[in-house]
Amino acid sequence: MSVDAHPPVESHDLTPHLTDGASSPADLEVLREISQRVLWLSSAIINVANRGRENTSGVKVGGHQASSASMIDIMVSLWFSELTQHDRVSVKPHASPALHAINHLLGDLDPKYLTTLRAKGGLQSYPSRRKDPDTVDFSTGSVGIGPTAALWAAMSHRYVKSRFPEAPKAGRFISLLGDAELDEGAIWEAVADPAVACLGELLWIVDLNRQSLDRVVPDIQTQRLQGMFEAAGWQVITLKWGSTISRLFDLPGGDELRTRLEEMPNEEYQRMLRVAPDEIAARIVGETGSQALRDLLSGIDPATLAVAVRDLGGHDIGLLLDAYRTVDPGRPTVIFAYTVKGRGLPTEGHPNNHSALISEAQMLELAAASGVDPEDPWAPLPADSAAAALCRARGQELTRDAVTPTPKISVPSAMTRAHRAPISTQAALGRFLADLTREAPEVAGRVVTCSPDVASSTNLGGWINKTGVWSVNDRRDWFADDAERVLKWAEGTHGQHIELGIAEVNLVCLLGELGATWSRWGERLIPIATLYDPFIPRALEPWSYGIYSGGQSIIIGTPSGVTLAPEGGAHQSIYTPSIGLEQPECIAWEPAFAQDLEWTMLAAMEQVGVEGGTSSYFRLTTRPLPQELANLPEDPTLLERRRRHAVAGGYRLTHHDPATEQVTLVGVGAIMPEVIRAAELLGEQGITAGVVCLTSPDLVFRSFNRRGSVGTRSEGDDIVDVLFPEQHRAPIVTVMDGHPHTLSYLAGVRGDRIRCLGVSEFGQSSSLEDAYALHGIDTAAVVDAALGLLGR
Repeated sequence: MSVDAHPPVESHDLTPHLTDGASSPADLEVLREISQRVLWLSSAIINVANRGRENTSGVKVGGHQASSASMIDIMVSLWFSELTQHDRVSVKPHASPALHAINHLLGDLDPKYLTTLRAKGGLQSYPSRRKDPDTVDFSTGSVGIGPTAALWAAMSHRYVKSRFPEAPKAGRFISLLGDAELDEGAIWEAVADPAVACLGELLWIVDLNRQSLDRVVPDIQTQRLQGMFEAAGWQVITLKWGSTISRLFDLPGGDELRTRLEEMPNEEYQRMLRVAPDEIAARIVGETGSQALRDLLSGIDPATLAVAVRDLGGHDIGLLLDAYRTVDPGRPTVIFAYTVKGRGLPTEGHPNNHSALISEAQMLELAAASGVDPEDPWAPLPADSAAAALCRARGQELTRDAVTPTPKISVPSAMTRAHRAPISTQAALGRFLADLTREAPEVAGRVVTCSPDVASSTNLGGWINKTGVWSVNDRRDWFADDAERVLKWAEGTHGQHIELGIAEVNLVCLLGELGATWSRWGERLIPIATLYDPFIPRALEPWSYGIYSGGQSIIIGTPSGVTLAPEGGAHQSIYTPSIGLEQPECIAWEPAFAQDLEWTMLAAMEQVGVEGGTSSYFRLTTRPLPQELANLPEDPTLLERRRRHAVAGGYRLTHHDPATEQVTLVGVGAIMPEVIRAAELLGEQGITAGVVCLTSPDLVFRSFNRRGSVGTRSEGDDIVDVLFPEQHRAPIVTVMDGHPHTLSYLAGVRGDRIRCLGVSEFGQSSSLEDAYALHGIDTAAVVDAALGLLGR
């Protein structure tokens, strides 16, 4: 709609002004110059990746020019003015090119990498702490997990400093996240944790560009999101309008202008950014605009108005710097910074700009606007310029001291307890941790346990009574004088158990960051988490991402399988054994006996919190097993041989000559009594049955898969040949309380015929015997499978 003609009015001065305490105009000009260069570099990094390299596969390279552009002013205000070397920042996944551009200007990224985005050995698609060549504090890319990683890192550092006061200091833990990430449940599980409200070192900045991958978000409901943060105890700061347009709001008609812009639907606002400058006033006035509003807008040059309507808080560097100075250090803070997606690019505000690549002609225009020669896209800023001087100074200021690792800690290979009475592996875990404090106190001092409100039901009670519960602040124990209380719950800054709410995602995210303290601050921890095994899949993705990011830890799923028969189908786990086998940089364990649990736990702990280490996943149960079934050798040499086999993945329980073996029974975990009994019954029928107990189907598979490979072999690599001698073939029956395909690879070890018994259907509440019979993993089923393979 056209604007009615009116007498000309006085034009308005829209020169940006500074609020009290902000940087000088000269400083801001330097920061804006750097911001423009970062816009160019991030866009060029993506452009070269897509147009500057040969692509014979036809698979798009991709990148996110618009998503980087919306975050650039925020990032420049931080890296070139606000951060210290002690701060750690999580950067939203799609702003990785902006991060690399900034690191390049700071001297932290060699120019040779600027052409390698998404190429082998080059810059990763999303920030990667371990795979990128420059400084990346947190791996992001799993939406919603990256922002919370900084939160759990803050808590982990608090824990480290409370236990080891000499540990290096840390600054703020900052998360830069896109508004669409606030749809993720992981965000709100973390924000709602009661301990988080005490973490004043947390600062989140939300890039509120009101666009997602596919569309302009119709109703971002910012007030509701702000209220949710406030209810959780966070300070909330909103930067909606920049200082330039704010000056217009103070003029006659300005209140109506502000109201109109703020009540305008997101889609209408974004559409307004796409029209010619001389159409903007008419779109603002609409059909109901007052004369005062018309007068105000008619006095503004269209080009100037086009700049003004884009003047949002997230692009006003002076306003951002002011906001940082108002942060309350006593509680976490979130800044909602309104931005334009694609800010400064021809695609800004377009609903489909998420993965859009600006044209070659548009790249030339951007180069001209940035003062860059497109033939020399990576040329440095003029050496004598204030911008170059600031980059050099900030590069030096942000350089971090080298991390000094914890002196080597010797983890014993075994302990002294004799395991005689029937006991479950879950109960054995609790006993093991209690013994550890006595037999290996230095190791025990590095252990930190976590659980999502299941500490007592996963047998951590004894450990907690010995070490206490860690809390951000000391808390009074009102039940300290209760003589009938078995589990002591003294919370303070010196405990070694961290209890979270029933939120498995929080648990494993914290676990990953506790497992990264050795590489962040040089303090080794051995984090161990217990949760019910059926919920491992719920926590798998963030735990896997923590491992990808360098967090080494031990996760214990217990109780597991249908062995917890009275609990029924709601709490059974079926496919978790194969999850453990398939997870990179993790060893999956399922020990049957208490001695196996002790040996394998010590082996797992040896590998946590060290360069080149690995995580572990244990699957335990509450079924007590007679420990004499383990048939431990009495001779020390043979006992040590058993230990080596157990930590390599498994051992033979029968001692006959494998050449006489007619069938091999392979069992895992709690099912071993049925396997052993089946071998006895077969023996009564004149059939020699070998029994193999696997402590780690994962390690045995690795041994199988490495056979014939070229390279250095280590102890235990030949375990598959020890368990299944090539020259003594026999049919195999595998049995486990989990999905039977987990062990199906054993058919390929020697080419044997095989029957795989396991659980592949939902269960129901029952006795243990009924559960095993229902799923065909009882003794009778094992005997029947063996006889079937033998043709009887």
